[in-house]
Amino acid sequence: MSEQLIGTAMRRIDGRQKVTGAAKYAADHPLPGMLYAYGVYSTVASGKIVRIDDQAAKAMPGVVTVLHHGNLPTLHRTPNAPLNVKEILHASRVDEHRLPFEDDGVYYPGQFVALVVANTFEQARAAAHKVKVEYQAKDAVRSLAQGLKTKGARDGGRGHKRGDPNAEVGTQRIDVTYTTPVEVHNPMEMHATTAWWEDGRLYVYESSQGVLNHRNLLANVFDLPPERVEVRAPFIGSGFGSKLWPWPHAIAACAAAKVTGKPVQLVLPRAQMFTTVGHRPDTIQRMRMATDANGKLVSIRHESFNSTSTLDPYTEACGVVTKNLYSCPNVLVSHSIAAVNRGTPTSMRAPGAAPGLFALESAIDEMALAVGMDPLKFRQLNLSTTDESVQLPWSSNHLPEAINTAAERFGWHQRDPRVGAMREGDELIGYGMGACNWDAFQVPAEARVTLRSDGSALVQCAVQDVGTGTYTIVAQTVAQLTGLPVDKIEVELGSSAFPPGPVSGGSWVTSSIMPALAGATRQALERLRGYAVAASGPFADGDVQALTIEGGALVNGEQRVSFADVLKSQKLARAEGRFQSGMPVNPTHSFRSFGAHFVEVRWDPGISRLRVARVVSAIDVGKVVNPLAGRNQVEGAIVMGLGMALFEAGEFDPRSGLPANNNYAEYVVPVHADMPEIEVILLDYPDYNLNEFGARGMGEIGVTGLAAAVANAVYHATGKRIRSLPITKEKLMA
Repeated sequence: MSEQLIGTAMRRIDGRQKVTGAAKYAADHPLPGMLYAYGVYSTVASGKIVRIDDQAAKAMPGVVTVLHHGNLPTLHRTPNAPLNVKEILHASRVDEHRLPFEDDGVYYPGQFVALVVANTFEQARAAAHKVKVEYQAKDAVRSLAQGLKTKGARDGGRGHKRGDPNAEVGTQRIDVTYTTPVEVHNPMEMHATTAWWEDGRLYVYESSQGVLNHRNLLANVFDLPPERVEVRAPFIGSGFGSKLWPWPHAIAACAAAKVTGKPVQLVLPRAQMFTTVGHRPDTIQRMRMATDANGKLVSIRHESFNSTSTLDPYTEACGVVTKNLYSCPNVLVSHSIAAVNRGTPTSMRAPGAAPGLFALESAIDEMALAVGMDPLKFRQLNLSTTDESVQLPWSSNHLPEAINTAAERFGWHQRDPRVGAMREGDELIGYGMGACNWDAFQVPAEARVTLRSDGSALVQCAVQDVGTGTYTIVAQTVAQLTGLPVDKIEVELGSSAFPPGPVSGGSWVTSSIMPALAGATRQALERLRGYAVAASGPFADGDVQALTIEGGALVNGEQRVSFADVLKSQKLARAEGRFQSGMPVNPTHSFRSFGAHFVEVRWDPGISRLRVARVVSAIDVGKVVNPLAGRNQVEGAIVMGLGMALFEAGEFDPRSGLPANNNYAEYVVPVHADMPEIEVILLDYPDYNLNEFGARGMGEIGVTGLAAAVANAVYHATGKRIRSLPITKEKLMA
């Protein structure tokens, strides 16, 4: 190894393909004879299909067929097993277990009820509007509150209890409730499937965060050996969790291709991104806290309720951070779910932790004020030094330094604690903070590294780059271990034909694939060393152990031979290594990432304008492999957190349960004009207890705690405690 590439800021190796349009996404594959599919979606939230009249649609130009529950060939469900990260490479998971057109029932608005297939996209769309569906509507459960009232709540699991949190302890107490609305992922690339069958094999281009899982699912649905299905996702226009698991449209497109005998492409309209591919569910969270006379926490109760579908249980585990971020002897965390007539929720960036930390960090602020302490000092007093939920030490925890570093850079010491005391011109200024936190995972992964006789290396893994920079991290890792220049490393990702890789979620990709890459690279280098000391090799009869790696060459003393020349000496094309890494065995530590956000808001009461002016965040995520991409990840998560705090809310008609703002015009997300000054400080403390590189994931942590930091700053500026997201000017004016 000649150059330290891990930890170096690098531009993305796939950047040129993206900016020139050479990168092809799921809908960028016009195959010969391809047909186009367009869905027909339910206009009622609950009921039964009485009749589908598709005659007018079938008579329209270019229409090939109309598929629905009355004529779709038999499909098979996949086993309904909970996700086991130890078996992630063998997963076959969906969130909505009901197959498309499985029966005549309607369980949520926007559900697939038919699929029109035609020669062009325009013909399919026009014909879909001509399909007439007659429903027998039923009363729908239209909201979480109604679900709790009519159906009640059931245990969602993932709870925690220690000590006696029910005891009336403490000298200061708070009892407050927070709510968060439905949030919708809405990546720029809409969900898309391009599918075709060839010689009994199924091929799919899919906007998927998990090609291997997707492959396994389709094999089950169509009763095929997994090796007869290939799913490809070389480029993905992000997903934020909505593309982790397959949805009904993907299965329907594959079925349509089988029925017609031709390639079929289906791209979801934006409106159906709000109904059929998951969302973050709305939550109600009750927080009860108590402290002793010195401000030490003595009891925390965090009870959350979230909506799920009538088809499938989904738990938004809001208390996953509450059980261990702060030191407290008496803790209760519970999660309850209530069924409503909406599509099944799914993971959205930092599932559980994002809405959970809004409640926890808002309540911590309220508790600090109740005991008369500075919110920063209150947190410092109560931070946990071990994971008290499992009685294990932290593998690495630099949260105190993150808080101090960000506070100093932000200027927290200049904060006047009096509400509304800070002003500039017409604007009231508020300072707020919030801790951020997320799991640190390493899951099984496999990679193949091939050193080639032209002096390059090929790396293959069935992991996906969802826009986070995985291609570049793969190249950095192999380049550092081989000494080859990064531009000599060819990286191929996102095909289920490659060695198995995990789904791209949970912030576990980097920490999981780097050990697999290292193992495969070292295997390839060992084979190369063996070739080098063979009879006709450049180091014939030499000591294998004496050969070192430097700059893409084997070196022994003054003798230096490139990888390419070693292979040529044996008339070989390649030296290959393939390695599967696993998870930490019998871990003796608890693995998480930590950080802190500091936020400045400004409120002009004269014109009712609220804006976030500054964000300073310090993040502790172990070794930062690529600071350029890493900082970009945290900045993007902060922007998502601003959307959660100030803008985003899925709205549903209280009379019908139908989505009311299912478009980009009315579902408001942050735009350039909303951007504050953002400064991200990346602490760089390798976590060698997790893996040899010390790297932890960082895609999710930046969104956690941000909404609470904004809400806390809003209270400091205005004196109004907004406990129901988003924080709108109407709530401040009320």
